[in-house]
Amino acid sequence: MMTEPISVTALNQYIKGLLDRDRLLSQVLVRSEISNYKVYPSGHHYFSLKDAESSIRCVMFRREAGTLRFRPENGMKVVVTGRVSLFPRDGVYQLYCSRMVPDGVGELAFAFEQLKNRLYREGLFDSAHKQPIPSFPHTIALVTSPAGAAVRDMIRILGTRWPLAEVLVVPVRVQGEEAPMEICQALELINLCHMADLIITGRGGGTMEDLWAFNEEAVARAIYRSEIPVISAVGHEPDVTIADFVADLRAATPSNGAELAVPDQRDLRETLDHLEARLQSAMDRAIQQRRDQLHQVQGSPFLHSPLRSIQEKRLLLDYHQQRLAHGMERQVQQARQNIGRLAASLDALSPFQVLNRGYSIAQGQDGTVVSAVDQVTPGDALSIRVSDGTVFCTATGKEKHRWQKKR
Repeated sequence: MMTEPISVTALNQYIKGLLDRDRLLSQVLVRSEISNYKVYPSGHHYFSLKDAESSIRCVMFRREAGTLRFRPENGMKVVVTGRVSLFPRDGVYQLYCSRMVPDGVGELAFAFEQLKNRLYREGLFDSAHKQPIPSFPHTIALVTSPAGAAVRDMIRILGTRWPLAEVLVVPVRVQGEEAPMEICQALELINLCHMADLIITGRGGGTMEDLWAFNEEAVARAIYRSEIPVISAVGHEPDVTIADFVADLRAATPSNGAELAVPDQRDLRETLDHLEARLQSAMDRAIQQRRDQLHQVQGSPFLHSPLRSIQEKRLLLDYHQQRLAHGMERQVQQARQNIGRLAASLDALSPFQVLNRGYSIAQGQDGTVVSAVDQVTPGDALSIRVSDGTVFCTATGKEKHRWQKKR
């Protein structure tokens, strides 16, 4: 029992010492839910762990936070490893975390799904951003380990399928802490120097931990930024990485990546042979058709006797000329007949035809036809037209017939 008063600092330091010397509190595992999660500019992570009845403050310093494979979020269930100690300035005990993993699933699996969902929402996986793979690449850059079996398989397959392509190996580490940075730098260098027109990046199979470099966000964004098409060829066929989703084309294995990168010269040769045969056949048919046409022309009588054609055309011209003359004569004769019929009709209607039947026409001095007694006065000079001439006379009197109907 202390008899002398002590300062708050001394008291807090004493309690801190007790907590630090406790073996149970030096490393504890706590399963709980994250709340009030904040990341400070210093890189330290501050948050609380809580359950239905209690909570405890927690801190994860920048060094330990740098080992996190996933991004902690409020409400996430986690299992935290750390030590319990006291912060003397505030007199508050808290959990100093050294490790954090998602509760119920593996850390790497959780980090994979979390990053995949985030990049998907950002549009890094959209097919609209995928670049076409060149049909006949001139230079292919292999971003992979120079010592692995994967690079040897890719070089062998590329050389067998398409020896015209130049293969450039850009050596990087594909496993470990430095691997993501080296892969990103290789991709940026190839784009900056335009070293190739196609990139294949990947490695052979392994555990999820072994392949993790191709699940890093930095590598995914480097592939997305590449202006040169990228084929992702990581692991075995069942293995899937974030790089596979971002790349312009995903290959099941490194060997498959080499197969997808170039055409097979044997298939291309067969195709060319087939096209050559079709072209030759088409040319033979065209030549035969022209030869047949030439034979027909050579056998034509007009080619041997050009004047015959002219003579035939002259005969045809005479024939058409005769038909034209006969046709014109028939039309003239028909016109004459029509005119005769019309003239006869007009002549039959002429008043002069009446004179031939014994009638005459009386006219006054002004040429007016006298058709009534009242038009004549005794002493008037009259002209009477008969069938063969005109008689000039003077009216000596007039008489109206009694049977004439009065008007």
